[in-house]
This record gives sequence, structure tokens and C-alpha cells, in this order.
Amino acid sequence: MDKIHINGGIPLKGKVKISGAKNAALPLMAASILSSEPLTLSNIPHLSDITTMANLLVYLGVDLHVDGRNDNGNCGRILTLNGHDVNDICAPYEIVRKMRASIVVMGPLLARFGRAEISLPGGCAIGARPIDLHLHALEKMGAKVELKDGYVKVGTQDGKLRGADITFEKVSVGATENSLMAASLAFGTTILRNAAKEPEVSDLAQCLVKMGAKIQGIGTDTLTIEGVEKLSAAQHSVLPDRIEAGTYAIAAAITGGKVTINGINPEILQSTLDILKQSGVNIFTTENSVTVDGVGNLQPVDVETEPYPGFPTDMQAQLVALMSLAQGTSHISEHIFENRFMHIPELQRMGADIKIEGNQLTIKGVESFHGAEVMATDLRASVAMVLAALQAKEQTTISRVYHIDRGYERIEEKLCALGANIVRAKDV
Repeated sequence: MDKIHINGGIPLKGKVKISGAKNAALPLMAASILSSEPLTLSNIPHLSDITTMANLLVYLGVDLHVDGRNDNGNCGRILTLNGHDVNDICAPYEIVRKMRASIVVMGPLLARFGRAEISLPGGCAIGARPIDLHLHALEKMGAKVELKDGYVKVGTQDGKLRGADITFEKVSVGATENSLMAASLAFGTTILRNAAKEPEVSDLAQCLVKMGAKIQGIGTDTLTIEGVEKLSAAQHSVLPDRIEAGTYAIAAAITGGKVTINGINPEILQSTLDILKQSGVNIFTTENSVTVDGVGNLQPVDVETEPYPGFPTDMQAQLVALMSLAQGTSHISEHIFENRFMHIPELQRMGADIKIEGNQLTIKGVESFHGAEVMATDLRASVAMVLAALQAKEQTTISRVYHIDRGYERIEEKLCALGANIVRAKDV
């Protein structure tokens, strides 16, 4: 496994271009199963999770072509996926175990072929994240569910899902996406209530519309889908990654630097920008960029993670790193995942003063982080280590950085371009 070495204490300065959103790209790739015609996706980031999804789709029989050229100046690659020859409805453990998002192939397989078998998913160890909400929605649409030998087997009697009125017990991005794709080919009308409103869900819905789906209420918590007989070819550009953008915003703030983040609509990371403003960080926005000026003293904030448009759980670890340096005491409550504090012991090794009580953190600001050897435990925890290391004046070594590669494209290259002293090395 690789390690990352960072010599911190350098204010980041310059410009950074945001990549396509991993959390949007993965369900968009899975949507290729719904059609026997090609789906072309541009602005695809080069990440290990993307590779995992690509491997799964190829295993199922999707024909996949990769074009490394930039598309109209966008970062990322172009994928053309054709589901014409899908010949397997089983997503195996050896692939699915690497990434929980693999579960989003269940809805498309069931909708098009009337059955699917999916290994119970793996990925970051940040909580149970059960798939009950996915299965309940599909059962409402006529699917029968069986859990056997570590696999979820779903199927319909006549190979066709039926429209249904579905109210999610709680907001779930994955369950909304699976149900949305399944409903696109179901017979009749489906209504999804208390649906996730995340921009990544809207991006999926907009792509499905381009493929011929009939969807109303995009961007709201009530989606109405009138099923169609088939979906057709389409082209779609993946929206920029708001979590990557928020991470670089905090990188600028935590180092006392000034960074312009290009290729992002500020509206989709408004909750993150609002919290940064509350903490005393200067924010300047245009239609397609955010400039973060971190000069000044950080003020403490109280934050609760919430579904969109609230403060995202995927930014919690990064904010913890920043608030560890605030002049006072901050409180951060995690309401989405029950086990998302594994970065805390590693930040404490670097000098942070953090107390955990249930789902709430009490963070007393310290003057500075200090370098240490730390270990990444999940995707967002790993980047919290990077942020703390960028501020620390000594060297920090971060191990198990394969987690970072799941969600941050070319992170060393982008940080180096902003002036950071960061090197990746093989673990010997």
C-alpha cells in the first residue's frame, strides 16, 4: 500500500479545477443497464470506485469504452456504456465487497430483466447503512425479496415492476436512486415521497430524462415517474463534485491560504460555504467558481449533519479538522451515519482536543496540529488527515491512502500545484 508524506505549514495559493462527482457518476454508470442503446458520460473522474463500478458493469455484460480525451475543456474521461448485451443478473461478492454503491445496479437489473442477485455491499466501515429502504421500495413495486447466502435476490412474477406510491421512512440517496431507475421502466406511475434532494440525485434524474424517462419534481422531495417501455441512447456530463470543492475550500482555510476553486456552482455547496463564513473565512463567489481566503482567526461553530440542503455528512470529517484550530469550542453532531468518528483518534494523535459523546463531538480549538504517523480509516477520514497535515509544521505520514483514491482525483498533483509539499511513496 502507498503512503503519503506531507510537510505542512505552507499557505495554499492558486487555482484548482474540480473533477466530476463520484457520487453522481456511479449511479449514472449503473443507468446504462436500463437501455440496449449507448449511454455516453463525460467528465468522469479517474478514481478507484469508478474502476470498481466499471468492472462490475463489464462483468454483467455492459460494453464499455473509455476515451481519455477532455470533453469541451472538462476534466475527466468520457465513458460510452452499452447495455445491449447484458447477460448476467448477479453482482458477485468479489466486486461488490469493495464498494457499497454497487447496490445501485439492483434497480436497473430488476426493471429491465425482472430479477437481480446482489451480494450484500461493502465499502467504508462508517456504519451499518442497511438496504432495507431499497428493498421496501422495490417490494412496493411488486418485487419479491429473498436474502440467502449473503446475497439479496429480487424478482417479479411476470418480469415487470408496477408503479407504486412509496414514502421513504427516512431520506436515503441510494434508495432514491435505485427506486428512480427501477420506476423508469415500471408499468404505470410511481411516486417517491421523502425522496433525497441531493444534486447527485437530480443529475441522475436529468440523465434519465435524456434517455426518455418521464420524471417530474426533479430537485424536490417528491418525484413522480411515469414508466416507459424502453430507454434510448443519450449523452450526459457528470456534475462537478461538491464534496471535493468543499474539501479544497477547507484546505485553503486551514492553511491560511487563498484558493480559487473553478468549475463548481456555489449553490450546490451553499451549506458548506455558510459554515465557513460563520467561522470567519472570507468567501467570494461567481457563477462557476468559489474563492476562499483563509487569512484571519477561526471562530467556533455548532453544526449538525443533515440531508441536502443541510450540511453534508461527507464534509463532517473535514470540518472537524478545521474546527480543531478554532478559537473556542465547537460542537458537531452526526445524524446520518452512526460510526463516522473513526478519524477522531488520528486527529488526536496530531494534537486535536476532541471529546466524543454519542453522536456529538465537542472540539476545543488548539493552536496548531503537529506531525505524526496516522492511518486512514475511510474516504473522508483520510482527507481529514491530509487537511490536518497541511497545517502541521512537521512531517505527517498517512498510511492506507487507497481510501483517498476512491474519491479524490489526482489529489497530490492538485495540492502540489497550490504549493503543498506532498509526496506519495510505496510502503516497504
